[in-house]
Amino acid sequence: MCTNWHGDTQKGTRAPPKIMKHRLAMPVSLSPNSLPEGERDVGSLREFHANQAIDRQSGISLVEVIIFIVVVGIGVTGLMSVMNSTTKYSADPMIRKQAIAVGESLLEEIMLHPFTYCDPDDPSAPTAANSAGCTTAEGLGVEGAETRYSNATPFDNVNDYSGFSMAAGIYPVNDGATLVAGLGGYKASVAMTSSNATAFGFPSDADAVLRIDVTVTDANGNDVTLTGYRFRYAPNATL
Repeated sequence: MCTNWHGDTQKGTRAPPKIMKHRLAMPVSLSPNSLPEGERDVGSLREFHANQAIDRQSGISLVEVIIFIVVVGIGVTGLMSVMNSTTKYSADPMIRKQAIAVGESLLEEIMLHPFTYCDPDDPSAPTAANSAGCTTAEGLGVEGAETRYSNATPFDNVNDYSGFSMAAGIYPVNDGATLVAGLGGYKASVAMTSSNATAFGFPSDADAVLRIDVTVTDANGNDVTLTGYRFRYAPNATL
């Protein structure tokens, strides 16, 4: 019996089968060289080599893990070192500011005193025209029993502070027994040098200008030095 492939399907006939071309899917483990010559192509080769590379690179070795740990450890150690240094010295600016404040206070205290030819206790102090007219002429250093801490015989002239020091803490004026709170670890010293007034454009006077250096040492042993100049512009003013 002969079948009519071109007939109407409603009359008992059927359409011819469709011929499909299927591309052979290559398994991952299948090498392109094992395929027939006609079924090899560039895409298959690339896919094969890519799969092989993935198989070779999967996971990490023990050596790589150890190297990673060493590198991270070195980095963390350096970071912690920087943080420790930052924490250690974070209070230094405050300590330095405190030392500067102590120096400024002491320098101001000194420069507010009279700078006369005579000791202010000398009756000739208000009228002396020079040091020769004084019974007790002023000079660098302390006259008599004067001290910074005495109410009876205190420092009364700029010169009296020459060579003054506080070697075991900072004390207030007129009290050498009670430390200023928080300043027990600080030290202070004063040095003075006479200068000729001509260097500053004034008439010649060998000791008319004093250079005052106040050095403060903080609790960490660091020094701060403040310098001021005091002119003898009122040689007979005792207050």
